[in-house]
Amino acid sequence: MKKNLKNKIALIFAVLLLCLYGIFGIPSGISGHALLSAIGNQIHLGLDLRGGAHLILQVQVSDAVNAETDNSVQTIQADLKKANLSFSQVYKPDPSKPDIIRIDGTSATQSDAVSTLLEGSKYANEYDLSGGSQNSWTLTMKPTYENDLDRRTVEQAIETIRDRVDALGVSEPLIEEYSLGANQILVELPGVSDLDQVKSIIKATARLEIHPVEGGPFQDEQSALASVSGALPPDQEVLPTSGDLAGANGVSYYIVDRTAVVAGSDFRSAVPSVNSNTGQQIVQFTLTDEAGDKFWDYTSANVGKSMAVVMGGTVRSVAVIKSGIRDSGEIEGSFTQREVTELSKLLSSGALPASLNYIEASTVGATLGADSIKEGVTAAIVGFALVMIFMLVYYRGSGINADLALVLNLIILLGIMGLSTIMARASGGGGLTLTLTLPGIAGVILTIGMGVDSNVLIFERIREEIRAGKAASAAVDQGFARAWVTIVDTHVTTIVSAAILFMFGTGPVKGFATTLTVGLLANLFTAVFVSRVIFDAHLNHLKPGEMVSI
Repeated sequence: MKKNLKNKIALIFAVLLLCLYGIFGIPSGISGHALLSAIGNQIHLGLDLRGGAHLILQVQVSDAVNAETDNSVQTIQADLKKANLSFSQVYKPDPSKPDIIRIDGTSATQSDAVSTLLEGSKYANEYDLSGGSQNSWTLTMKPTYENDLDRRTVEQAIETIRDRVDALGVSEPLIEEYSLGANQILVELPGVSDLDQVKSIIKATARLEIHPVEGGPFQDEQSALASVSGALPPDQEVLPTSGDLAGANGVSYYIVDRTAVVAGSDFRSAVPSVNSNTGQQIVQFTLTDEAGDKFWDYTSANVGKSMAVVMGGTVRSVAVIKSGIRDSGEIEGSFTQREVTELSKLLSSGALPASLNYIEASTVGATLGADSIKEGVTAAIVGFALVMIFMLVYYRGSGINADLALVLNLIILLGIMGLSTIMARASGGGGLTLTLTLPGIAGVILTIGMGVDSNVLIFERIREEIRAGKAASAAVDQGFARAWVTIVDTHVTTIVSAAILFMFGTGPVKGFATTLTVGLLANLFTAVFVSRVIFDAHLNHLKPGEMVSI
């Protein structure tokens, strides 16, 4: 009985067209050069193939802990004085242990009051309190808070580095936490060969400032100048908006004071949050002590007025002052969660939260990358061709079936990698991009071998059924049914191994694991579904009693 295969064939062609789009996108032409250029634009190549700079940075998180406790020392002194509680000194007794603060010289008669102040919510979330005897107290930073501070410090350093790397104009840089070291950052910059330039950019000071707003928003710069009769005061300037503030209607303009209230390194930290009363998205920020005093003087005298967050000569956010703000406060407005997250990163990236040490810094030349691509692709093509010839010789007509499945397997593998690049670009770089590395090419070759293995299992089962005297259709049915369990078992165990490599491996090893996993999933589709459809289509054209060529 002939099978209706129209829906299955339509599905195969749909997958094929989608993956071809992933590989080539919309090429500018059909020439060989245009197609190769399209592939290069779609398939994201790793640093070992593209060439570029490779750095591993160690974040000195102790700097952030030190800065946090320095700020606490100043705050404790101010709070004790405000409460009229006597003390001789507040200090950190051991430079090698920046997480410990000591308070000496308190009065025995005021012990309960000191204890109440230090155990209040302002310090209880961050420190464990001990002592009280002999008029001294010790605050030790809680391990959970310190771990969270370390994590936030690394995250802020990554965002700061990413902001600074953008100045290089690098296409698709990789900047992420390095999984093989504690508090380390991996930076890979394709196409960059000047390490000195990279180090200079990373260590440069990103300038973020908060300016008083004198007017705006205006539709254009001329409108802004017209609001002051064309005579802009010398202590003011007109700045354009950028980012989400620019909005759907394009860039707008604000008049702001040239002198910033606080800037750059005045920001200690910033985190996204939600107002518990209104449910609005907000940004909670912390300033240094000196900047906090200055900010308090300004905000107390300008309640109801607006201030602008300025970076790179553009206004990134505008907020209304609701009350006086000292060392910490909130920026609240009509923000989405994504906008609040971005603004928090922006505030935090004004200065690196901790110093960086270079553990490793090297470059891969473009020529070496080109040679790697040439040799890897040559190996893949030779291996692919030999496998196809073997399948044709050994399995005769059925070898064509296996070869078609292998070709589709390779198209699906490369297509999925290309589609991941397209989706990552569409999401503004936030999506997962599957990267092809030199070990990844080895994964492609291994996938070809796994694909052949699956076809061999199926074909040998079919041969056994034919030797047992079964008809062609029954032999094909039983061959696929009995080989299915073995194929799934081999693929699942290999995928589990690849998952472990991805979890604990470095970049190139992850590239191998990713390519192998995608290839194996594609192989399950081609070896079992596509190959079966091809067999069924062939069986539909066989005469009664005629046997398949295998």
